[in-house]
Amino acid sequence: MSRFVIDCEELRAEEFGSALSELAESDCDLFAEISMADEEQIRELNRTYRNCDRVTDVLSFPSMDGIKGKFLSAAEHPFERDEEGRLFLGSVAICTSRAEEQAKEYGHSYERELYYLAVHGILHCLGYDHETKEEKEEMRAREEEVMRRLNLVRE
Repeated sequence: MSRFVIDCEELRAEEFGSALSELAESDCDLFAEISMADEEQIRELNRTYRNCDRVTDVLSFPSMDGIKGKFLSAAEHPFERDEEGRLFLGSVAICTSRAEEQAKEYGHSYERELYYLAVHGILHCLGYDHETKEEKEEMRAREEEVMRRLNLVRE
């Protein structure tokens, strides 16, 4: 169990960090930043970093590769540590208008969709993906696990 520190004004960061705590093991705090974006901003990020010229719901920018399921040792990742000694996992950008649209489409609250996208983004920063059926099932199970801890289950 690790302590996650989340920098995001739009989320209950401390509660969110606690809900993420069982996703990774580390000998130091884990840190990630989450920012909200409009359609123009997320499209520009998607175009610049993924060469995909379209609006998307969430983008992740992991700071480390190959860490899924591994113990995250501060000593093994000295260049990913911030001035407070926390291990920087990466950044997540969420498109708020897409979150609103998807909440309506799926018939649940905007809050649930926002947190779901944040969890999804953090899992990408931890090395999870959904390219294969097995990966997708594993990632979805981890997402739902965190959403249950946040008491934001599907309605």
